[in-house]
Amino acid sequence: MAGSKEIQNRMRSIRDTMKITNAMYMISSSKMKKAKAALERTEPFFVEQQNAVASILEDIPQLDSVFFTRGAGIEAKELRRAYIVVTADKGLAGAYNHNVLKMTEKLLLQGEKNKLYVVGETGRQYFARRGIDMDATFNYTVQSPTLHRSRIIADKVMEDFNLNLVDEFYIVYTKMINAFKMEPQMWKLLPLVRTDFELEEDSAYEETFEYHPSVDAVLEHLVPDIISGYIYGALVESYACEQNSRMIAMQSATDSAHEMLHELEMEYNRSRQAAITQEITEVIAGAKSQKNKNS
Repeated sequence: MAGSKEIQNRMRSIRDTMKITNAMYMISSSKMKKAKAALERTEPFFVEQQNAVASILEDIPQLDSVFFTRGAGIEAKELRRAYIVVTADKGLAGAYNHNVLKMTEKLLLQGEKNKLYVVGETGRQYFARRGIDMDATFNYTVQSPTLHRSRIIADKVMEDFNLNLVDEFYIVYTKMINAFKMEPQMWKLLPLVRTDFELEEDSAYEETFEYHPSVDAVLEHLVPDIISGYIYGALVESYACEQNSRMIAMQSATDSAHEMLHELEMEYNRSRQAAITQEITEVIAGAKSQKNKNS
């Protein structure tokens, strides 16, 4: 059995760790709330952009644009797909990084012409250790998801798409199902899917419009912003999931620490009782010895 002093030191160390895990829990909770609020503030803007594209598709049902038709007629094994994977910059977030990285690895194995774009330091290190080539990495993005940073990624996406280097773009991120369940998701960025654009009943786009100088020119301005909106939404959703995962991990660590403290307190009490019993035994033995010596 460990000595009382050793047990006290272990208890003190656990209490110090609990202070850290509690602080990390509170910080992650605050960050998650701010991220969700930021997404809610910007969402109406991107919804209206999608409605504008929906209006164009309604006016011109047979629209033939590369933003919708790229890759059509090409066999699946010949498609050049690019996957943008969103990971964290840090660990201590449960299975958050593991799940999205494993999903991306499986997707990369499904074709021979795939490209990989990595957001987050954890993902960059993961693929680097496995010798998997990365076509682009984006640093300092996931810890502060902003529209500016999402546009930087979108600019790279549009550049490679317009240069005909990639047929299809997908973003792999983590979606929050509820407070206790988060799952990796894949969303197709390009080419755009027509069924994703439907006018809402109360939309302002109810009349027929003329497009100057052309529909293609209008789309060239709209599509980059829509892609940026999709990426921004995925970044914020992933960031919220990361913070939620860290909250769960820190709460679990705190609960485990409470259990360890309880067990150590019991062990400490047993140790003290054993020490007191030993002292009493020694006192009694000494008293008996002294009594026998006097008699």
